[in-house]
Amino acid sequence: MEMDTVGLAPSTLIFIVLGLTLLAFIWGRFRYDLVALTALLASVMLGLVPAEAAFAGFGHPAVITVAAVLVLSRGFERSGVVDVIANQVLKVGERLVLQLLVLVGTVVVLSGVMNNVGALALLLPVAMRLAREHNTSPSLLLMPLAFGSLLGGLTTLIGTPPNIIISSYRGSITGENFGMFSFSPVGVAVAAAGLVFIILIGWRLTPRRNSQASTEGMFDTANYLVELKVTEDSKANGLTLPQLRDELEEAIPVLAVVRDDNRRAGYSFHGILQEGDILLLEAGPDELKLLEDKVGLSAIAEPEADRIENENATSENNTEEKPEEDTETRQPIDTEGLQLIEAVVRNDSMMNNRSVKQLRLNQQFGLHLVAVARDGSRLKQRLRDIRFQTGDVLLLQGSEKEISDSLSTLGCLPLANRELHLGKPRKLVMSVGIFALAILAMMFDLLPAAVAMSTAALVSLLIGVLPLRDGYQAIDGPVIVLLAAMLPVGEALETSGGAEIVADALLTFGAEWPIFISLIGLFILTMLLSNVVNNAAAALLMAPIAASLAQGFKVSLDPFLMIVAVSASCAFLTPIGHQSNTLVLGPGGYRFGDYWKLGLPLSIVVLVVALPVILLVWPL
Repeated sequence: MEMDTVGLAPSTLIFIVLGLTLLAFIWGRFRYDLVALTALLASVMLGLVPAEAAFAGFGHPAVITVAAVLVLSRGFERSGVVDVIANQVLKVGERLVLQLLVLVGTVVVLSGVMNNVGALALLLPVAMRLAREHNTSPSLLLMPLAFGSLLGGLTTLIGTPPNIIISSYRGSITGENFGMFSFSPVGVAVAAAGLVFIILIGWRLTPRRNSQASTEGMFDTANYLVELKVTEDSKANGLTLPQLRDELEEAIPVLAVVRDDNRRAGYSFHGILQEGDILLLEAGPDELKLLEDKVGLSAIAEPEADRIENENATSENNTEEKPEEDTETRQPIDTEGLQLIEAVVRNDSMMNNRSVKQLRLNQQFGLHLVAVARDGSRLKQRLRDIRFQTGDVLLLQGSEKEISDSLSTLGCLPLANRELHLGKPRKLVMSVGIFALAILAMMFDLLPAAVAMSTAALVSLLIGVLPLRDGYQAIDGPVIVLLAAMLPVGEALETSGGAEIVADALLTFGAEWPIFISLIGLFILTMLLSNVVNNAAAALLMAPIAASLAQGFKVSLDPFLMIVAVSASCAFLTPIGHQSNTLVLGPGGYRFGDYWKLGLPLSIVVLVVALPVILLVWPL
């Protein structure tokens, strides 16, 4: 009905909708799930998608499978896998090549059997600790690790959403989905070639950032901690810590309160400040002036100043001769037991574009924000003025019992802990056993992938491998909405004739060339698309075009779909192409333009290896 009013053909309308959708994805002003939902509703109103089928995507097998895999992946994360891996990886020694071999090789294997972002989440803290212990720049390890997680996802059906989408799309056309290991011949060959390239050559193309890119350099906490004494005349005298923060109107974290030589962490101190109390907190020059002006707290020149003065009273001559000796020999403030932890903000974090005050970090989550680093360096602005971004590295303080749950709820990934151990009880055997049974059910065609994975996820929740709350948190809402919304839009591209028009243009362009030239063009087009939009969206949009192209050439559909599956996961050129790339942006100290230096050669390696293997395994 709307089309008659507009006077445009359905194919033209779908191109307009998709063009605006892609521009919105690239702009990034609105989250991709909102953009996808807008595209779906616009397609319904324009008559491109039937109203009764608008939300059919939420029950699509591909969406259900992705959700189940996310739950199972979280079960792996909470079952002690990281401890087992860390104990082995940390034994690798000082040679960078061996470190890369073990780290990247491990993430490749893990990404084949779990969500690749989850696999990266397991190994990112291990890589950071390895870099610190051997004084290696994290930038040499983290980008290869992120790219390895993408390569590993190519090896199985459940390794990455594009594989699940392509398998389901094949089933809708031929009546038979790709199996669990249908992707393995091509995926394993590509992953192996990529791994060899990264270890021998690729790591040399990554930027070697200075030590400040490591979190130790970003958060040299002892250099920022100061001790303030509550005097009789201090306005702070008689206040609680929450009242002190209200007076300051500033999120300055009090890390500890020292009273009668007993130190209590700030998050667990609920009493009233008294004369003689010493506050240990993180503050710069601006914050120190604020503390002095508003609540009458002044920094102590050095800990236990009176005692030191008395001890040095008999050696005034030596002090006059060496006036700088006290400063040079002063011991740094002891931070042991303060439960400090570093974490990175994930893409799906509720913290994105919000401030400390909006999140109520202390009141609601029991966390003190100590410092924030972005792009490899510490932010100098006031903590209350910072709006968090994906990839920000945070230094936090909180209760050991609650901090793990708080980080999970906020959507932050722990990078490294100081005097703190995160994790759940070991349930690795049950987790692996449940997953293995699901794989066997799929291999022998006992159950479809969506049913097998959903059953495994349900059993994991029922027997306590993963708490129910964590199971729901594991389901990445934005990704689910993106898939469910874009599936009908992708079908509209096909039913409106838009996919056929694009395929005809490619056919005309490649009419005088061998078919493999068109396959190369399809690979490059899908790869470029996946670097600016979500890889699942790229697969959804390119699958109908690939099918129309195969039909136009009158050849097998399979090699064209395999090309889309592989190239949609080759988001190596930008930090926004995939969540794995974004997660290492802050901890690695990378810049936007760093990714293509390794990503472009790696993409060429993938293309050169994938194309002949696809044509060998899935002939035209």
